[in-house]
Amino acid sequence: MVDSKNIRWSKRAKAAESINVEAKACFSERVRYIYFRLLTTISTLMLVEWKGRENEWLTMVLEVNYKLRRFKPSDLEGVIRINRACLPENYTTLFFMSLYKRFPETFIVAEVNREIVGYVMCRIETGIPSFKLLGITKKGHVISIAVLPNHQQKGIGYALMREATQAMVNYKAKECYLEVRESNLPAVGLYKKLGFEIARTARNYYANGEDAFVMARHLPLSMK
Repeated sequence: MVDSKNIRWSKRAKAAESINVEAKACFSERVRYIYFRLLTTISTLMLVEWKGRENEWLTMVLEVNYKLRRFKPSDLEGVIRINRACLPENYTTLFFMSLYKRFPETFIVAEVNREIVGYVMCRIETGIPSFKLLGITKKGHVISIAVLPNHQQKGIGYALMREATQAMVNYKAKECYLEVRESNLPAVGLYKKLGFEIARTARNYYANGEDAFVMARHLPLSMK
């Protein structure tokens, strides 16, 4: 004998399942529609934002392929131009060339479309470690780093620092340090990303009386 009650429950279950499938399909279709409209809106906004700025967009694409290499004497004019444009601490031709001759592996330039847009120069020193009070160690000292304003915020400064600090190991440096203005928060943030810590504060370090953070880290850097 067929149980009519079971049949009724079976029909209800099938009906509920059918409704559930239709609801899911409707919801999925609604989500796809919203997603499509969102993409369309974003694309339209991007087109409006970049209208008339095609050259700027092309420049950004090309700068993904910036090149790092060692400084050579023919780069001196370009490096001095960047130093004058970006920093109040300016150096003589003799000073630049002295560091190049003594520590060529840690004098690095960045090129975009064969134009020098940034540099970093360092020297190797022997002195008291930054993280303890006893002993003597070899330390890499970042003397100067600069990137032209219209090429900043694109990873070039980060890449220059990594390249130079890794090269310091070739001179058997065990740590690296640098000075940075307390007010230069973007630079402080960059150095922290590279693993630097504030070791101490140098009072009245700069010509205008501003203090400097002395930031340091152990070498070598990880390859991440």
